[in-house]
Amino acid sequence: MKVAANTQLMRMLNRSAVLDLVRESGAISRTEIARELDLSPPTVMRVIDELLDERLVKWSGDHQASGGRPSLLLEFNPSAYAVIGLDLGGTKIHGTLADLAGNVQEEFCQPWRSSDHDGAGYIEEVCELIETLLAFPPVHGQEIRGIGIGAPGVTYSEQGIVHWAPSLNWRDVPLRDILEDRFGLPVIVENDVNLAALGEYGFGIGRGASSLVCMAIGTGIGAGIVLDRRIYKGHSYSAGEVGYLLPSLRYLGRHYPGFGALEGEASGTGIAERARAYLRTNRLPIPDDLDAALVFEGARAGEEWAEFIVSETVDYLALAIVTISALLDPEVIVLGGGVARSADVLINPILERIDGVIPTIPRLLQSDLGSRAAVMGAILLVLDATTTHVSVKTPF
Repeated sequence: MKVAANTQLMRMLNRSAVLDLVRESGAISRTEIARELDLSPPTVMRVIDELLDERLVKWSGDHQASGGRPSLLLEFNPSAYAVIGLDLGGTKIHGTLADLAGNVQEEFCQPWRSSDHDGAGYIEEVCELIETLLAFPPVHGQEIRGIGIGAPGVTYSEQGIVHWAPSLNWRDVPLRDILEDRFGLPVIVENDVNLAALGEYGFGIGRGASSLVCMAIGTGIGAGIVLDRRIYKGHSYSAGEVGYLLPSLRYLGRHYPGFGALEGEASGTGIAERARAYLRTNRLPIPDDLDAALVFEGARAGEEWAEFIVSETVDYLALAIVTISALLDPEVIVLGGGVARSADVLINPILERIDGVIPTIPRLLQSDLGSRAAVMGAILLVLDATTTHVSVKTPF
């Protein structure tokens, strides 16, 4: 029995390694695959036949001459399948229909209609958006491979349960079972920032980094961690909940049942609240449309109140980045989320604050995927879950 189990695992490892290599290479011959992975030609041929049958790879039509008989080249076949990816934000829901290379075919981003306390209403809105995306005519011959969901909060991804998502008022919601029963497709549920980190690693500005942290700053603050090309989730699936970091000693001894201490100060909501309090204390007019974006606009325009709030925000984020860097030493930290759209007034001041504070300063970059980061990460996880993939070199 053990021999059979070991043989099955080896077959999965070989399949994973071949698929990863073909994806990364663009076009590659069977001979090169065997040489790169130190596999026997019969093993490579068997794996390639399986991947061809599943349409995950295809013949490229090109040949490679190596002094002898030309070799046919293989390439990844991303257009054979599409994935529905949903990012459930604090204020809006973002959904895409994209192929396995991240090419978006349909896309919707819309505010939630449900109230803050209507957890069931949010679930129904998720289902409605999936139905809308499924209704679009597929690309010729394309199949839907699955649905990937990024949920805001603590998720038990193996069970498909959203344990705690305060912005949606969800406690222990079996989201995977609900959606699989309704749509009959494989469903993967993961923390939204973990998916964003995968998206940045697989398709975005962090592509190819050995280790990456994606720090999403929006309604809340969270971080997705990719170490040695794998998501690190932590003992209780709460790794990366950096919104609970304490910005200073005065935050000790308090309770944070919903959003954490750092989120209360440096999230989009926290920035707006600090600005409102500052203006009220100094008896200055408070704009009706005051939000984080308006604060950053004011700082760019040289308004003193806004410059003060942005400088405080830089301090809070610099403390968080120092903590992340000292503990994990990532190669790259990507700033994502709505607040990261103002990275032009954040990144350089943060780097100035932390210069000399830690031994090695990571590359601090602005997301180039923006609101698509999590739904791009969903593609990788769905591909993983639907191909019995074993992570060898990449996180999916």
